[in-house]
Amino acid sequence: MLMKYRNLHLVLMAALGMAATAGAQDTKPNVVLMVMDNLGWGEIGCYGGGILRGAPTPRLDQLASEGMRLLNFNVEPQCTPSRSALMSGRHPIRSGTTRVVWGLPYGLVGWEKTMPELFSEAGYSTGMFGKWHLGDIEGRFPTDQGFDEWYGVANTTDEAEYTVQLGFDPEVVSPPQIQQAVKGGKPESVKEYNLETRRTIDGDLTDKAIDYMTRQTKAKKPFFLYLPFTQPHLPSLVHPDFEGKSGNGRWADLLTEIDHRAGQVLDAIDDLEIRDNTIVIWMSENGPEEAPEWFGTAGYWRGHYFTALEGSLRTPCLVRWPGKVPSGTITDEIVHITDLLPTFSGLAGYEVPSDRIIDGVDQLPLLTGKTDKSAREGFPVYNGDDMFAYKWRNFKIHFIQQDSMFGQPVRHNFPRVHNLLRDPKEISGLSGGGKETGAENLTWVLPAITKRVVAFQKTLQEEPPIQLGTPEPYVPAN
Repeated sequence: MLMKYRNLHLVLMAALGMAATAGAQDTKPNVVLMVMDNLGWGEIGCYGGGILRGAPTPRLDQLASEGMRLLNFNVEPQCTPSRSALMSGRHPIRSGTTRVVWGLPYGLVGWEKTMPELFSEAGYSTGMFGKWHLGDIEGRFPTDQGFDEWYGVANTTDEAEYTVQLGFDPEVVSPPQIQQAVKGGKPESVKEYNLETRRTIDGDLTDKAIDYMTRQTKAKKPFFLYLPFTQPHLPSLVHPDFEGKSGNGRWADLLTEIDHRAGQVLDAIDDLEIRDNTIVIWMSENGPEEAPEWFGTAGYWRGHYFTALEGSLRTPCLVRWPGKVPSGTITDEIVHITDLLPTFSGLAGYEVPSDRIIDGVDQLPLLTGKTDKSAREGFPVYNGDDMFAYKWRNFKIHFIQQDSMFGQPVRHNFPRVHNLLRDPKEISGLSGGGKETGAENLTWVLPAITKRVVAFQKTLQEEPPIQLGTPEPYVPAN
């Protein structure tokens, strides 16, 4: 009889062990998405910056060694378009979010299906701590668009300078605020966003993000943490704790703080013992600033944001997922910011919307090493409502040239084609060769890319774009 019960006990233990193993395998991974604001490709060590910019970035360099470093990660030329593309998986021309505006109703309409909404539908907790810049009216705040909780600024860090600018009138423009909200509630102001709180906000965002991860881990709930920092967007003012820390000036101090904030989040993930089940993405959503007092660098590439140059489009992106993303890997395959939404679907278990055009593609096979090829060959480059360029394989066609955010766009009579392997600075290249030094005859690229441009423009006829300033509620005509 004892033997019988002992055998039964062993069977039950084995069954429980199998169930525990199955449960562990079915556990959804946490997703931590850290986003820098206007940090150029050439700033941190693993992209050629670091000590060459006055400050080593050991934590970010270590993160790169623990996962994949993307050399050809592409974003949009302005803040609102990039964040729109990230949240919706759609090119901003479709969403009416093609440019940064001031004082107008703007942002993602409620009809758009956002990344946090999809994570929520898949059983995730969703938290955001940082800059939104996708709408500041009822129906368009982060907690209206899928986030369970939010702390940060609705618009952009430019506003931190408002109250010290000549003639500022608080009766006409309300002093900008740092706000907080929960899903279903209205945002409430926490404190004024000014030059003093601009210095400390990224520290506050980090603390709140760590508290959020701690709460969700304790509740045993998978979470999507969106942490869009405000640095190094102008005014690029460092936290007082990092003032003078590098010994190499304000910008190097700022890089030291940026590296430290990432390290705080990574340490918290380790302390919570969730490293193996957490995918971490650290990236920038725009190329560097060009404003004289605050300018950054795109390193190997040329240009700043508000242009269609590689320095505007390519930004750093690091991905770590232990046991899934091979450590120490590098890829130069094209990945676009719209790709994150469909890529996350494969690991979170949500369905990509099928009732609208989604421009992003699933890049999980590339990230996990199942293939060494991207799921895309290129993408259109809009700057505002005009297609400035089209990037395809190692080539780029410029239809409209703008070399500086302060310059006037020039429409070419004949498109310029650049071989980005030979001409990474995009300074040579009449399409048919010519007198310019280094120009190649690349006219064969014209029909290849034109075919793709026409196909994309056809989709804008099939699904007409949402117009800037569209009020709520929006319902598509088709």
